[in-house]
Amino acid sequence: MSAMPATPRRGRHWRLAVLALLVLAAYPAFVLIAVYTPWFAAHLPGGRNGPADAYRHSLASAIVAYTLSPRCVDWVTAVMERDGQGNASRAMDAHNNRIGARLGAAAPSWAAMQREVRAAVDHGAIDAASPDQITWLAPEAWQNRLY
Repeated sequence: MSAMPATPRRGRHWRLAVLALLVLAAYPAFVLIAVYTPWFAAHLPGGRNGPADAYRHSLASAIVAYTLSPRCVDWVTAVMERDGQGNASRAMDAHNNRIGARLGAAAPSWAAMQREVRAAVDHGAIDAASPDQITWLAPEAWQNRLY
């Protein structure tokens, strides 16, 4: 009878933990790439508080709602944007997140989702009051940052 050598469990757990972290990091990386690729190509003004910001938020929310659930967008909005409480910029972002989530959840395909979000941004307006219209702040508030 030969005894089988004991395999170190610590090494196996470490590899599983690294694998789990890679899998968890893959989704945010996917969302970032899927958002920023068309965002940079759009060449919209107002990287912060303007149309480009509105596009980024609505597209990211649409992607998350399309691939996971609108509920995930609600959670992120509650944490990151404080549900729109505090200032006009957070309110704008939360508003556009909700629209993006609706568009993503209703989209029949990836391409249709992207087209619907871009069309919604193209029909957006400064301080839009409608819960169905993308909004952004007045040009004086825009900052042309890349994030």
